Amino acid sequence: MARLGLERTVIDAAVYERTVGRFREASVVLPTIGQLKDPSTIPAGVQAKLRDIDPDAPHPLNLFRVHWFNDATRKGLARVPEHIELPEQLTGVKARIVLLLGNRFPMIRAHKVLAAYGCLVPRVVTGQFDPTRHRAVWPSTGNFCRGGVAISRILGCRGVAVLPENMSRERFQWLEKWVDDKADIIRTPGSESNVKEIYDACAVLDRDPANIIFNQFCEFGNYLIHRTCTGAAAKRVFNSLAKGKPNARLAAYVAASGSGGTLAAGDHLKKIFGSKIVAVEAAECPTLLYNGFGEHNIQGIGDKHVPYIHNVMNTDLVAAVSDHATDTLFVLFNTDEGRKYLIERRGIDPELVSKLGNFGLSGLCNMLAAIKTAKYFDLDADDIVITIATDGAELYESEIGKATARYFGNRLDAVAAGETWGRSLAATTIDHMLELTHLDRKRVFNLGYFTWVEQQGITVEEFNARTQQSFWDGLLELVPAWDAMIADFNTRSGAAAARKA
Repeated sequence: MARLGLERTVIDAAVYERTVGRFREASVVLPTIGQLKDPSTIPAGVQAKLRDIDPDAPHPLNLFRVHWFNDATRKGLARVPEHIELPEQLTGVKARIVLLLGNRFPMIRAHKVLAAYGCLVPRVVTGQFDPTRHRAVWPSTGNFCRGGVAISRILGCRGVAVLPENMSRERFQWLEKWVDDKADIIRTPGSESNVKEIYDACAVLDRDPANIIFNQFCEFGNYLIHRTCTGAAAKRVFNSLAKGKPNARLAAYVAASGSGGTLAAGDHLKKIFGSKIVAVEAAECPTLLYNGFGEHNIQGIGDKHVPYIHNVMNTDLVAAVSDHATDTLFVLFNTDEGRKYLIERRGIDPELVSKLGNFGLSGLCNMLAAIKTAKYFDLDADDIVITIATDGAELYESEIGKATARYFGNRLDAVAAGETWGRSLAATTIDHMLELTHLDRKRVFNLGYFTWVEQQGITVEEFNARTQQSFWDGLLELVPAWDAMIADFNTRSGAAAARKA
C-alpha cells in the first residue's frame, strides 16, 4: 500500500530524520494542504517574503504558491481564483462556461505542480522518501513530471522525468533547463496515448531501490489534494458567479480523465451542489466510451487505461473531443489572422480574445466538452459549467506550425478561419457522449482491472474496495492527519522558525 500513499505514521525513522536534516539545511518549509486550500491562512511572514521572489524560480517559498489563488502576476493573492467566463457569442450555449486558469501556478505555469506536491508530501512526512539518497521519478505525459522536477530541484535531489518522446518541444526545453543531467529526461515511445510505455519504463527504474516512483495515476495524494484544493477553488469561483443570482446552479464539473486527479474536485462539488461529473477523453482514443484505442494530440490528458484514482462509480457522463477540433482552434485562437477573424467577423470582445492564450490544448478540450455538456442537458442561463484550463498556449507554440501545415496548407487565411469556427466550434454536437448508468460505470470500472491487477500488482480486494463511495469519502481523514504530520515535520526541521514564519 506504500505506493498508494495511504500511510499516516512514520514508516522509516532513519529516512525521516535524514530528511528533516536536509530540509533544515535547505530552509524548506512544507505548506499544509489546508494552507494550499485557503492561502489566506499562510503565515503573514511568508506572504511578505513571497512578494520579492520570482514565481518561476526554484525557491523553497514558492511551495507556498502551489495553489489556485495566485493573481495574474503570480506574485499576489486573488480573492477568487483566476478564471475566464465565455459568452454565448463564442460558445453558442446560454449556460455559463467557466474555465479556471492553471497557468497561474508557479514554476511550471500549469496546475500539475499541485498534483506533484500532493504525491510528494505523504512520502516525505512518513519517512518514505530520502532526498539525500533517493531519486524522485515522475511518470507523466508532460506537466506532472515538470512539477515533480521543479519540486525536486527545490529539495536538492535528483528528479527524473519520464514522458513520451512526441510531447511538445516546449516541455522538453523547460526540462532541459531544470535538470542537472539530461539523462534524467527519459523519453518513452509514442505520444499522449502511450501511457503503458511510461509504466514499463518505470518498472525498469523501480528495480533500483534508489528510485522512488511517484505514480500520479495511482497515488491517492493526487486525488486528495485535488478534491480538497481544486474542489475548494471551484466552489469559490461558483459562489462568486452566483452572487446576486438566487437561481444559479452548478450544473456540471468537467475535466479530462488524465490521471484522475483533477476529476476528484468533482466529488467535492457533487457532494455540496449535486453537480454532474463529466470525464473527458479524445475521440481518437475513446477508452471510457467504447473500450477503444488510438493516437491523438490533446497533450496532457493521458488515456488507453482507467486511472486507479479515478472514482468511476461517481462519474455521470463521458464526453469525447476530437484533436482536430483542439488543434485547429488552437491555431484560430493564437494567430493574428485567427484573432482578427474572431474580432471582426464574429464580434468577440477584443479583451476576451486577448485572453484565449490562457487555454492550452487540454484546456480547449475541456472547453469543448463543457459546451457539449451544456447542449446535452439543455442547460440555460441559470446553469454554470466549471472546467479547467490546465495550462496555457506558451507550452504549445511549436504546435501552431505543425497544425497549420497539417490542416491549412501552412497558412491560416480568413476563409480557413471561418471554416474552423464553423467546424470546430459552432458545429459542436452531442456526439460521442454517454450518460452512465450503473452498468456503464461497472463496465468502465472493470476495464481498470487489466492495468492495475494484472500489470501493476494491485490485489483484487484493493481494486474492488473503490466501488464504494464510503471508500473515497473515508480518504478525507488522511488530510488532517497529514497536515498534523507536516506541522510536526516543520517544527522538527526548524526551518519555519528560521524563516520566522
